[in-house]
Amino acid sequence: MKTVDVLIVGAGAAGMMCAIEAGRRGRRVLIVDHAAKPGEKIRISGGGRCNFTNLDADRIDRFLGGNPRFAASALKRFGPKDFIARVDRAGIRWHEKTLGQLFCDDSAKQIVRMLTDQMTEAGAELRLDTGVASVDRRGDGFSAVLSDGSGVTASSLVIATGGKSIPRMGATGWAYETARRFGLRITETRPALVPLTFDPDFLARHAPLSGLSAETVARNDRIAFREALLFTHRGLSGPSVLQISSYWREGEVVEFDLAPDADVAALLRAAKTENGKQAVQTALGHIVPRRLADAVVERTATPPRKLAELPDRTLDALGEAVNRWRVKPTGSEGYRTAEVTLGGVDTDDLDQKTMQARSVPGLFVVGEAADVTGWLGGYNFQWAWASGWAAGQAC
Repeated sequence: MKTVDVLIVGAGAAGMMCAIEAGRRGRRVLIVDHAAKPGEKIRISGGGRCNFTNLDADRIDRFLGGNPRFAASALKRFGPKDFIARVDRAGIRWHEKTLGQLFCDDSAKQIVRMLTDQMTEAGAELRLDTGVASVDRRGDGFSAVLSDGSGVTASSLVIATGGKSIPRMGATGWAYETARRFGLRITETRPALVPLTFDPDFLARHAPLSGLSAETVARNDRIAFREALLFTHRGLSGPSVLQISSYWREGEVVEFDLAPDADVAALLRAAKTENGKQAVQTALGHIVPRRLADAVVERTATPPRKLAELPDRTLDALGEAVNRWRVKPTGSEGYRTAEVTLGGVDTDDLDQKTMQARSVPGLFVVGEAADVTGWLGGYNFQWAWASGWAAGQAC
């Protein structure tokens, strides 16, 4: 039976940050993960370059959950600048891509290497290909049996296994099951930052647009995002869709402005006056991509005629179809492609300063396992760093 001060389950972003901080405090730390390598989600993120934080990731209005302000304490004490400083000290070059999103110039593996090196320096022991078969309360601490049959006792247990998103990377509901066994509540969980899917008729009508990307504003009655939209053979994807998916529920409509800088109806009316001989598809193709223009003309059953032959009400209808395209998704692609899980361990059951369970001293929940979900673009990694850091000061 091995005895440690802290047993961390999950060697992802939050778990490794927690191990570093606890180890630096002189705590004996064992961190285990059933994967063959640590930080696999870090490695694949950002197209292999890891969108490791966002310059605005300390803005609480860009996080969702039962109590979004729960994240404020950790993000204030360990914000984007703090993680950037660590990246700089490690000699990792980075750049801002767009909207405050920071990426490695080279490879996401550099972030993983930085974290594993710092864990080693802090004296934390990492065991891979090792899961937790069972864990129970033992006195004031915890007793666990690992998948290799060995036993571990620890004063503190940190749940850092994330949510259910991207199961091919080994994601499971272990965090929720374990937290529930210790009496913590779990809020509704669902895929977030995920492509939206549609009925067969929609897919057939929009098949010619597969692969087309366009700048759009995606909105519902709660929020709007201006980013790219991508048509796929399964439905709609791209940053604007991933963002709005976190705020979408089944049965709701999503509205897209496919030409956010243009009053399409006004431009078509002006084109009719200036050059009424041009075909309506041609005129619309000067405003949006031609493939999209052809699809809108077909979708609105607009006769493919010259502008001069079309009444203004038809041009107004085309403008409405572009500037206020309303669609009703049938669902999402689910956890298979979702970047994160919305929901998780109820933050009312956790201390926002330490991430410790209020009713179970020594039990901590960090990262995606808690009911805190950020926007696309580095927010969720910053929450992982911050929550892991906060727990590492106390576990």
